[in-house]
Amino acid sequence: MPPAMTDLLDIWAAHSPLAGHAPDQITVDFLLPTGIYIQMDVPREATIQHIKLLLWKQAQTLPLFPALGEMESYMFECVNQAAVHEELEDETRRLCDVRPFLPVLKLVTRNCGRAERLLDSKIGVLIGKGLHELDAINDQEVKDFRSKMFRLSEERMQRVQKMSFSEWLQACFSPQLEPAGTTITDGVNEQFSLLVFQDSASLKVSSSCTPTELMEQAVRKWLTTHGPEEEAWRGQYVLRLSHCLEFLFGDHPLIQYKYIRTCMQAKESPHLTLVHNSTVKAMFDKEMSTIGAVVNRKSSNPPLPLPPKRRHPTTCVWDVSRPFKIVLVNASKVNAEETAKVQVRAGLFHGTELLCKPAVSSESSGRSDHMWKENTLEFDISVSDLPRMTRLCFAIYAVMDKVKKQKSTKNPHINKYQTIRKAGKVHYPIAWVNTMVFDYKGQLKTGDINLHCWSSFPDELEEMLNPIGTIQTNPYTENATALYIHFPEYSSHPVVFPPFDKILEKAAEIARASDCGTMGRGGKKFHIELKEIMERDPLSQLCENEKDLIWTLRYDCRENFPQSLPKLLLSVKWSKHEDMAQLQALLQIWPKLSPRDALELLDFNYPDQYVREYAVRCLRDMSNEELSQYLLQLVQVLRYEPYYDCALTHFLLERAQGNRKIGHFLFWHLRSEIHMPAVSIQFALILESYCRSCIPHIEILKKQVEALSKLKSVNELIKLGTTKNARSKTKEAMLTKEAMMTCLRQSGYSETLSDLHSPLNPHILLSGIKCRYMDSKMKPLWIVYNNKLMTGDNLGIIFKNGDDLRQDMLTLQILRLMDLLWKEANLDLRIVPYGCLATGDRAGLIEVVSSADTIANIQLTSKDGREFTLSCAGYCVATYVLGIGDRHSDNIMVRSTGQLFHIDFGHILGNFKSKFGIKRERVPFILTHDFIHVIQQGKTGYTEKFGSFRQYCEEAYLILRKNGNLFITLFALMLTAGLPELTSVKDIQYLKDSLALGKTDDEALKQFRQKFDEALRESWTTKVNWMAHNVAKDNRS
Repeated sequence: MPPAMTDLLDIWAAHSPLAGHAPDQITVDFLLPTGIYIQMDVPREATIQHIKLLLWKQAQTLPLFPALGEMESYMFECVNQAAVHEELEDETRRLCDVRPFLPVLKLVTRNCGRAERLLDSKIGVLIGKGLHELDAINDQEVKDFRSKMFRLSEERMQRVQKMSFSEWLQACFSPQLEPAGTTITDGVNEQFSLLVFQDSASLKVSSSCTPTELMEQAVRKWLTTHGPEEEAWRGQYVLRLSHCLEFLFGDHPLIQYKYIRTCMQAKESPHLTLVHNSTVKAMFDKEMSTIGAVVNRKSSNPPLPLPPKRRHPTTCVWDVSRPFKIVLVNASKVNAEETAKVQVRAGLFHGTELLCKPAVSSESSGRSDHMWKENTLEFDISVSDLPRMTRLCFAIYAVMDKVKKQKSTKNPHINKYQTIRKAGKVHYPIAWVNTMVFDYKGQLKTGDINLHCWSSFPDELEEMLNPIGTIQTNPYTENATALYIHFPEYSSHPVVFPPFDKILEKAAEIARASDCGTMGRGGKKFHIELKEIMERDPLSQLCENEKDLIWTLRYDCRENFPQSLPKLLLSVKWSKHEDMAQLQALLQIWPKLSPRDALELLDFNYPDQYVREYAVRCLRDMSNEELSQYLLQLVQVLRYEPYYDCALTHFLLERAQGNRKIGHFLFWHLRSEIHMPAVSIQFALILESYCRSCIPHIEILKKQVEALSKLKSVNELIKLGTTKNARSKTKEAMLTKEAMMTCLRQSGYSETLSDLHSPLNPHILLSGIKCRYMDSKMKPLWIVYNNKLMTGDNLGIIFKNGDDLRQDMLTLQILRLMDLLWKEANLDLRIVPYGCLATGDRAGLIEVVSSADTIANIQLTSKDGREFTLSCAGYCVATYVLGIGDRHSDNIMVRSTGQLFHIDFGHILGNFKSKFGIKRERVPFILTHDFIHVIQQGKTGYTEKFGSFRQYCEEAYLILRKNGNLFITLFALMLTAGLPELTSVKDIQYLKDSLALGKTDDEALKQFRQKFDEALRESWTTKVNWMAHNVAKDNRS
C-alpha cells in the first residue's frame, strides 16, 4: 500500500473556511521496526502519547507484535518542516504542533535514559534548534564548550537543590527596586489598600516602613477580626503584589520598591496580598522535584578521572621572527563577469586597527573558479608581533576597465559598493570572509581551511575589507563563494600564544631594563593637553601624536583619568608584543571603572581577551535592575566574541541563573535571533547552557514559545483571508473574523494561549483571551488578556508578524534609560516606556498602555496640565536628541492622567521621511499650539507655566549631555545588530551633534534654545503635516 497523500498546505492548518476545512482526523503512515507498515486515522490534536497508545492497540492484531516488547522502549521519529529528522521524545506535544513535513511516523528504539532524551528534546524545541544539529557539528571548540557547560550546569542544578526557600524566592520573584537616593514627587498618598485572603483591609503606613513591618501590621489587623486562635499563623506569610508574581521582602523602605513608588506618583493606593508560605512553598517543592527528576538520575559514583594529557612540546609565538604569510589555493563559485579580473585582498586586524598594509594577490581570469599564479600573500608583520585576537580578513573583488557613467544601470547593487582604486580601473567587491589567526586554545592555525564567504556588504568598508563582520563562515555552502587557503607551518612544534603569567614576566623584564622612575610623568603643559584629549567623546579620532602622548603618560592617565582607559587602549601599538605586555601589566593595577564606563570596553574596538575580562569584572558590580537596563547591548556584543568560551558569556549565564527575570529576557534576546546564520550556533550553545542550568524554567518558556507559534498561525490565516477576499472588504472582514474565532476556539489554541507567563513581563500570569486584528498591512493581532492573579485587571498586547521590532525595542530602552538618569537627578518627567519585545524573525509583542488614545482621536484639555507639561518636556527632549522622525497625530498618545507619550519608532537618528526629495519634518521636535494651550492651562501669551516647561526641557537636556558618552556607547554596541537605520558610525554622529558634545554647556544650551525657538516659530508646519496625514489616512480607509 502506498503512503497516504494529502494536501500539504492545509494538513496542519486550523479549521478555516478560507484555508479549506481541515479534518479532525489525519491519515498517518506508521513504520514499525519489525518491518510492519500501518496506515491509520488519528485525531490531529491528539498528543504523541495518545497516538502511540492507538498504534499499540492496532499493532496487537498484526504479525510480529510480541517482538516489539515494551511500548516505553520506543519513541516516534519524523521529518520536520526544516527537512531534518526529529525524535519526538516529549510525548505531551500535540501532533498538530509537531507539524511533520509528511504524515509519516517511524517507531525507533530509545538508545539511552528517558530523562536525558526527554530533556534534550524539550531544549531543542524550545531554543528553535535541535540538539542533534549541535551534536553533528564537527568542531572541537563546540564539543569542548558543550562539555564544559554541561558540567557547570549540573553543578549549578545541584547547588539550586540545596537552596533555602527564601533564597529561591529571591532568585525567582524578586521585586524591582528604584535606585537608592532618588526622591519622589510631591503629593504622596500613604494610604495602602491591602488584600488579606478574601478580605480587604486598608492600612496607613509610612513610606519609610519596611515590608516586614508592613506585614506585621497587616497580620495584626487580620488577627483582630479572626480571633487569637489564629495567632499561630503569625510569621507564616509573604507579601505579594496583587497583580503579579513579585514578592516584597528585604529591609528596603517601601518607597524604594518600583511598584509602590509608581502608585504613589499616580496617587493610587498600592494593592498587596498576603500569601501563606504553604502556597509559595508548593511552587518551590514542584521546581525542586523537576530538578531532582533530571539531576538525581546520575549514578552516585562519579566517573573515574581521565588520565592527564601528555604535554607536547610547543614553540612560543614570540620566538618566531619570520613574516606572517598565507597561501591562496583557489576560489570557487566566484560571481564575476567574464571580462573581469578577480583579485583577493587580505588584511590583519586587531579590532578596527589595521596591523600592517593589506596584501593583494595577482589577477586571475575565469568565469567561476579561480587560481592565482602568485598565490603566497606575505604581510609586513612578524609572526612574533601578532596579537592574540588578530583577525585575518579577506575580500574577493573584480577589477574592470572604467566605463563611462550611464544614466541608468541594471545593477544598482554593484554601483553602491564600487570603488575606484586607480586610474582607468574600477574595483567592486564580490564576497568577504574573516577568520582568526589563533584558534580557541591560543594555537597559531596551520594547514588547509575552506572559507565559505558572505556576499552582503556593510555601508562602510576598510580597504574593501569588513573586519567588524563575523568570523563564522557562511552556512549556506551550496551557493556561497568558497576561498580555499593554506596556513604554513613556522616550526616543527605547534606555535602558541604565551600564557598570562609569561606576558607579565615579559612586562617586568622590560620595566627592569628601562628607567621606571621617570616613566610617564609629564609636566603641566602635557597634563592640560592630556586632560583635553581625555574629555573627548568616544567618536573622536586620535591622531598619532596624541596616541604617543597618551602612551608616554599612561601612568598619569591611571592616576588622574582612570575612566579614560578606552583611549589608552586605542593608543597601544598592538603590533608590538612588548607594548602589549606592558599594557597587560598596567591593567592589573588599573582602578576599577564604574559599570557604565566599563560598557565601552566591550565595543569591537577593544578585542583583547584580558581587556574584556577586566570589563566583565567591572560589570559584576551592577545590580539586577541595572543589568536588565543594558542586557540588550550585552547580548549584541556577544557577536564580537570570537570564541564561544568567554568571560561575557559566563557572566550573562551566571546572572541569568541567579535571577529568573534576567534569565527570561536573556532567553528571548537570544531566541529572537536564532535564525540569523552568523550567530545561530553561538546563541544556540548559550541557550542550551541556560536551559540545562535552569531546568524548571524550561516548561514556562516552552508555553510562551508555543503560544507565539499559535499567534503566528492565526496572523497568517488572517493575511491569507484578506488576500483572497481583497475585492469585497465587507465579505473579507466577515469571513476572516469568523475564521479567526473558529481557530481560537479549538482546544489546541485556547489551551496554549491561556495560563502562561507574559513574555513582556514574566511575573504576570495571563488567562482568558479576546482577540481582534488591526487594519494595517501586516494585520497585527490586538489581544486582551485577563490577569489571572487579579480579577478585573485586563492587559492589552499587540502581536506583530512581519515587522522588525528591534529598533522600537532599542528606542524604548534608551527612553527608559533617560527616565532613569532624570530621576537620579531628581527630575521625574513622567515617561511611559511601555514594553516591547522581539521574539523571532520579524515578530514580537508590544504592550498596550491602558487608558490612552492618540491625539488624533481625543480633544486635548488643560485639566491635567502638570502631568502633560512634564511628559511633554521629556518627550520633546528625547525625540530631539534621538532624532525620532515620522511624528504625527496617530503616533503621539495621551493617557487619561494627562501623560503624553510617543509610539512607533520606525525612524530614528535623523532619518526623517521625505516627499519629492524634501524632508517633511522641518522642526527638531514636536511642539504645536494645542500643546502650548494645555501647558499654559488655556491662557494666552507665554506665561509662567510655559516658562516652567521650557526650564524642564533645558534641565533635561543638560542631564542627557552629561551622559552623552553612555548614549554613544550603547548605540555603538548595537552596530552589528543589523538595524536598518543603525549600520555605521556615521549614524551615531547624529547623537553627537544633537547633544552638542565637544561644546561647553553654555554653547550647547544656546544651540538647544535656538532649536526650541525654531520649533515654536514653525509649529504651523507640524499642524499642516498632521492635517495632510489625517486626510491621507481618511482616503486610504
